[in-house]
Amino acid sequence: MCCIFSVLVFLGPRAGILIWWLINPVLWQATFSSFIWPFLGFIFLPWTTLMYVLVAPRGSGIVGFDWIWLGLAVLADISMYAGGGYGNRDKVPGYSS
Repeated sequence: MCCIFSVLVFLGPRAGILIWWLINPVLWQATFSSFIWPFLGFIFLPWTTLMYVLVAPRGSGIVGFDWIWLGLAVLADISMYAGGGYGNRDKVPGYSS
């Protein structure tokens, strides 16, 4: 798990998904029934995908405090997109800050 956290810090969530999938593909197959959901998560919601793989395969599904973790991951994805837009607002022609 230390390798996953180091990858997340230095390379971001998409690299973390790729490394974790290469290290433990059985966990990903147990979590998702098809390839489309992790692929879409990789593209659009990488933090939420990582958190879902972390909390979902415990056997009982997503219950209780797991929803809080997923909500925080969704907020991380939203803030990642919003921060990128806010940080590049001066580069868009015709957009006044």
